[in-house]
Amino acid sequence: MPTIDLDQGRIHYRVTGPDSSVEPPVVFVHGLLCNSEVWTSTAAALAECGVCSYAMDLPLGSHPIALAADADLTPYGVGRLILDFLEALQLSDVTLVGNDTGTALCLYVTDTDHSRIGRLVLTDGDCFDQFPPPSLGLVFKLGRRPVGLRVLTAVQRLTALRQRAYGLNVSEPLDPALTLRWITPAGTDRGVRRDTAKFLRTVDPAELLRISNRLHDFTKPVLVLWGDADQFFPLSLGRRLAGAFANAHLVEVADGRTFFPLDHPQRVADEVRAAFRFGG
Repeated sequence: MPTIDLDQGRIHYRVTGPDSSVEPPVVFVHGLLCNSEVWTSTAAALAECGVCSYAMDLPLGSHPIALAADADLTPYGVGRLILDFLEALQLSDVTLVGNDTGTALCLYVTDTDHSRIGRLVLTDGDCFDQFPPPSLGLVFKLGRRPVGLRVLTAVQRLTALRQRAYGLNVSEPLDPALTLRWITPAGTDRGVRRDTAKFLRTVDPAELLRISNRLHDFTKPVLVLWGDADQFFPLSLGRRLAGAFANAHLVEVADGRTFFPLDHPQRVADEVRAAFRFGG
């Protein structure tokens, strides 16, 4: 797995697809306590169509190594990390695709500097003042301290409990080995717990609401791709998000839950490719 050294630390990432492509590059942004594997099948489907994509393991609890102790891991700081990644790889006209917490991070990216962004594809995730969803408030609160993350991941080492928790996000059961990989870094590495707690302590729904209320200033094309069966991010939230942009449209995914890129990777790949054609 390739790595890149940024000011914030060493980032692992996956690159899938041809070395050169006439299509714009795609950069995927995942959410809390998961990693770039959320996007593996979607990336493979895009590669079959000649699209090159990149997926980082962000410092959100499932990253393999801790970042620098002084790294800025506020949501704005993680947004800056994503921008630094784009700059380091000289990626431009990027299709930035977010899911779960990653959807909020895409909004932080565009609020900071969207010069390298060509378009957005936003799937079920945090926006406005839903950061986190009400039903996940206790998880976020526990995670603000490294000891809380240790307890949380220790409980989730029980396969049945872990599969039940992650299973709320999908229509089909996830591979237990995958979900174990997601919780292991925060469960075994104090530096990873430190990183994740730093992020969670600075999650501020009022701040994200302020960002969301100025989304009309972002005039580039936006696809809001939203599942209609999500227990955490209802379709009404996706409709509200699409309405906040100046140049967005909404596509509904039947039976889609939060991690529908895992359930419907070909559908996501097809919609991402369609987004390349959006007019400005």
